[in-house]
Amino acid sequence: MRKYALGLDLIDDPQLIQEYVDFHKNVWPEIKASISASGILNMEIYRFENRLFMIMEVNDLFSFEKKAAMDVSNPKVQEWEKLMWKYQSAIPGAKDGEKWVLMDKIFEL
Repeated sequence: MRKYALGLDLIDDPQLIQEYVDFHKNVWPEIKASISASGILNMEIYRFENRLFMIMEVNDLFSFEKKAAMDVSNPKVQEWEKLMWKYQSAIPGAKDGEKWVLMDKIFEL
């Protein structure tokens, strides 16, 4: 099993942030199924103000390329991603159009 940490910002608007949080209290079943089907075993998202931090634990078959290809071909995932962009803002240093940015591990105990 491998673990990845990713970062993303939300638009700094309390109402939009609350809407985003509310969506994540009831993630669509198709989105949960797509996450699992890609080889993600566990996914957690944490928030401080408008900054998000995601931890993903994945199986040996997972790859970001495979997940991206699966997402592009899934209309429900595309609908979800389009909706989430209403709330999300690329983190400083992200490439154009890039959402979640892979973070480098700098410490482990």
